[in-house]
Amino acid sequence: MFKKILVANRGEIALRIQRACSELGIKAVMVYSEADRDAKYVKLAQEAVCIGPAPSALSYLNMPAIISAAEVTDAEAIHPGYGFLSENANFAERVEQSGFQFIGPTPENIRTMGDKVMAKQAMIKAGVPCVPGSEGELSDDAMTNKRIARAIGYPVIIKAAGGGGGRGMRVVHTEAALINAIQMTKAEAGAAFNNPAVYMEKFLQDPRHIEIQILADKYKNAVYLGERDCSMQRRHQKVIEESPAPGIPRKLIEKIGERCAAACKKIGYRGAGTFEFLYENGEFYFIEMNTRVQVEHPVTEFTTGIDIVKTQIMVAAGEKLPFTQRQIEMRGHSIECRINAEDAYKFTPSPGRVTMWHPPGGPGVRVDSHVYTNYFVPPNYDSMIGKIIVHGDTRDQALARMRTALNETVIEGIQTNIPLHRELMVDSKFMAGGTNIHYLEEWLAARAR
Repeated sequence: MFKKILVANRGEIALRIQRACSELGIKAVMVYSEADRDAKYVKLAQEAVCIGPAPSALSYLNMPAIISAAEVTDAEAIHPGYGFLSENANFAERVEQSGFQFIGPTPENIRTMGDKVMAKQAMIKAGVPCVPGSEGELSDDAMTNKRIARAIGYPVIIKAAGGGGGRGMRVVHTEAALINAIQMTKAEAGAAFNNPAVYMEKFLQDPRHIEIQILADKYKNAVYLGERDCSMQRRHQKVIEESPAPGIPRKLIEKIGERCAAACKKIGYRGAGTFEFLYENGEFYFIEMNTRVQVEHPVTEFTTGIDIVKTQIMVAAGEKLPFTQRQIEMRGHSIECRINAEDAYKFTPSPGRVTMWHPPGGPGVRVDSHVYTNYFVPPNYDSMIGKIIVHGDTRDQALARMRTALNETVIEGIQTNIPLHRELMVDSKFMAGGTNIHYLEEWLAARAR
């Protein structure tokens, strides 16, 4: 096992990894930008290194600064968390070339799964069902592209091969709009991701967003830890996640979970990962794989009792998975609400000083957050300041616990999206379960009228 790990991230995930290291008896080196000097995990750290000024490009995305911090502190491994450099194959490569262990998949795995076209081709070979679409990236031949779209059937969606986070997508409803949409998406993809390649898929009208959590070791052992329903989203950004997914038969989940675990064995995957699917009319369609720990990993930790971050560290250190598929048991229901520093309905960011921070408690309630009273939320990063996660024996009990937890939470000095979550927890369609990925945006539009 490692003696010292450098945590190359910030916010709640940095604190989460720090806690996992503490439980394993590992020293955690925390890096921070000048804007995060007063963060809780920095104050708690045995060692902390400033890696640059506030802008991400000069700190959390600064590969030489992070690797230098690992060198001067004698760290043995680097945990990238999520976001920033977590899915950057070049970073993983540089970490390992510098003599450190990257806590995540191999650079080759990240490269394959990070390119949506390559990932889709790899999944088709591994027997994982995919959305009908182009076999690979689209050429500049207009007639060929029109033929592909006709074969798929409108509406179609044009996606950037190197895209992510809901960016680099354009829905096309008619042939007249197709060529212009492809050209615009290519230009945007080149500017945003330094990769102008795009591909085409059938645009599903009424899908849910279901993901399968997997864990794998370097000995080709792989397991799936059930599913998460992440359909409550706005602009492709998740707002609420839960496990298990309401109303989907267990046999279907088991079937797709086994295929995901088999695919991991086939590609020699190592670490934690998530297969993301659209689910419509009883069918799963693969859309992408995230080669890192997810924001919503706590709902799976609640329903399986497995610590995903600790397991990530253990398999990176060369240990075998400490459990088999047969030993994994799903218990009860878990729901997570992402808490953002923003206007609850206009979604404008609300950085500033937190004058009061009173998180909820009680049975089955977990709060993952780096915030405290008098903490200053910097304007330089994503607006998420924490997550409230609950667990109950049933979905109804989990909903009741979340309502109580949200009502108990007091955050003053900044605006948050807690009022939105409170409304959604009593929305009849969300309470019934099984809403699609368009539901929240339609709900917000109706509310604004």
